[in-house]
Amino acid sequence: MRLHSKAFAALAFILWPLAVHAASDKPADAAALSAAICPIVYPVDQSPSDRGYRYLFYGNGFFINEQGYLITAAHVLSQLHGGQPYILLRQPAAAPRFVLATVVIVDRDHDVAILRATPNPFEGKYKVGFLPLAYDWITPGRAVLTSSVRPSKPVDAYTLDASVEDRAAGEVFNFHFSQLDKGRPETELFLFNHQVRLGQSGSPVVAADSQGVVGFVEGQWLRSSLVPLAAGTEQSTPGVGAAVPIHYAIALLQQKGIPWHSGASEPLEDPAASSEPMPLSLVAAPYPSQALFGGEVVLDVLIDTRGRAAEIKVVRGPSPFLEDVLATVRTWSFSPARLDGNPVPARIGITFQFSQSYDPPRATQAHNYERPPPSLSDRSARPVLTVEPQFPAASAGEGSVILYELVDAQGHFAADHVLRDSESFSSAAVASVHGWRFAPGTRDGSDIDSGEIVVLIFRLSGITESLPPRN
Repeated sequence: MRLHSKAFAALAFILWPLAVHAASDKPADAAALSAAICPIVYPVDQSPSDRGYRYLFYGNGFFINEQGYLITAAHVLSQLHGGQPYILLRQPAAAPRFVLATVVIVDRDHDVAILRATPNPFEGKYKVGFLPLAYDWITPGRAVLTSSVRPSKPVDAYTLDASVEDRAAGEVFNFHFSQLDKGRPETELFLFNHQVRLGQSGSPVVAADSQGVVGFVEGQWLRSSLVPLAAGTEQSTPGVGAAVPIHYAIALLQQKGIPWHSGASEPLEDPAASSEPMPLSLVAAPYPSQALFGGEVVLDVLIDTRGRAAEIKVVRGPSPFLEDVLATVRTWSFSPARLDGNPVPARIGITFQFSQSYDPPRATQAHNYERPPPSLSDRSARPVLTVEPQFPAASAGEGSVILYELVDAQGHFAADHVLRDSESFSSAAVASVHGWRFAPGTRDGSDIDSGEIVVLIFRLSGITESLPPRN
């Protein structure tokens, strides 16, 4: 078991091009959910006893497509200490069997691992299914369902023993940035009001409305730091669970070109007709704890034909904000721009504004920047006037809002869309950004309409660490 540097204990998502998963594939019932989840194990004995083959149980994974790919938490695999992982799969008329699980890619920064069952169990006689992924943002108050499978005797498990399925409903109520391992970038977790049991790491968290996977279990949330992973997992009180958003898995799937099925809401517009890259899966960045004042980071990003950030140009951005922003944007996913129905590379502007309140309140601050010089090279729209939002008086914490803006060839807003909402901050964010001015994007020396993503991150003045989660 490992230690986390933040306040939770661990227990044990792909865009192909978007047209591949434009239709939603929803699990029909509880049986479909059960068929997609499998224990991650390590066989111990070479010969069976009257209870079958003995194995070590580490956590859960879940299938995402018919090719046998599955997702789990990376720390589940780390418990094998380099050993070969297997999954335990049920058969319609025979005992469960071990199936090799090949590690495809691991993101230890955000605790994500992609595996592939070999041979593909969807082509054999196994009781398996897959779950769609929902890349729309999880909002507070959203109902979720957690589900996992464990042996009835986890410390003395055999293949012929009965298994236990744990399933519980909860509700998302807060978000928290946490460093999942020492020296790693911070990951944005969502918290839900239900206890997490030992062995649930890597199991899916499903949205009750879309039936798509919105994240996977990271562990039980604990208030103190450096707590052993297993601590607090069998307490009698309901507790709070922490989950990694499926966003971070989607980034890996897109990186490897692995397809998946979608349980998400509709994109901003038809991806087959969009001349601009369309954001699909985004998260905000943490407000650096060491920052004494606010700051802004402006990027010009080239999105390639697979929807990845292939080139990131820093227009401006001071430390320590820039480092966190770059780490965040590298996990973002897009539907690529299209020309005559075919994906083409295109640029999009991205601006992060970190603002904080002051006591006593100060007047709204505006920032002016020089217009970029005329150039024949292509570039995205760039802000030349930004306005800091008025910190809402009723707000008592931190928050973030993500907006997608279409900037026309004159540098004005043509349309906007809230990608990530916040009950406390959205109104102030939208009002502020509507006062911004841009130098328009250019292509082949001409001014053009172009997309711009604006991320506004709020912090109370004087706070240097994240607030504890609110119930």
